Amino acid sequence: MVNTILGRKLGMTQVWDEDDNVVPVTVVQAGPCVVSQVKTKATDGYDAVQIGFGDIKAKHVNKPMSGHFAAAGVEPMRFLREVRVPEGEEHATGEKVTVADFADVKTVDVIGTSKGKGFQGTMKRWNFSGADWHRSHKNHRKPGSIGQCAYPARVRKGLHMAGHYGNARVTVKNLKLVRVDAEQNLMLIKGAVPGGKNALVSIRMA
Repeated sequence: MVNTILGRKLGMTQVWDEDDNVVPVTVVQAGPCVVSQVKTKATDGYDAVQIGFGDIKAKHVNKPMSGHFAAAGVEPMRFLREVRVPEGEEHATGEKVTVADFADVKTVDVIGTSKGKGFQGTMKRWNFSGADWHRSHKNHRKPGSIGQCAYPARVRKGLHMAGHYGNARVTVKNLKLVRVDAEQNLMLIKGAVPGGKNALVSIRMA
């Protein structure tokens, strides 16, 4: 069984559970994903399947990828991801992975790319508290001292400093899968998931 499905983050809303409690959820349009390649230990040294998601016009697919899809006998897809499976021989190209496969799943891991925030200071990037605001100095949001004097007489590696923040791969584990709508290919996941609207996310059975 393929334990991962690709989807597109639509946004957040809220639903009510059986006890009339409001539950904040992220709506993800997941799948259907089509298996476009199967790898086995005999051919590739490991077992995995390649799944695809998202429509794309044929004129926007280059010749190598067009041949790849034609050899598998599937329609071109915009996004491709490789997923490890226990036994590659049990799968075949053209198989579909849908949200119905997640009907009995309680928790999932969501993998996505976080929103990019550009170059940020230490307070936003590393949650520094800053200096005293009631004093007369002007170093309220500055990082302060970054090293020692005589020893080691340098800035230690890995020191938290200002820099590029966001736009990185983020995995949020053990999120509750509140609801699955097989007719509309929707998954309602409790809480927030990485990325902005229409961002690609990978949902894995926890």
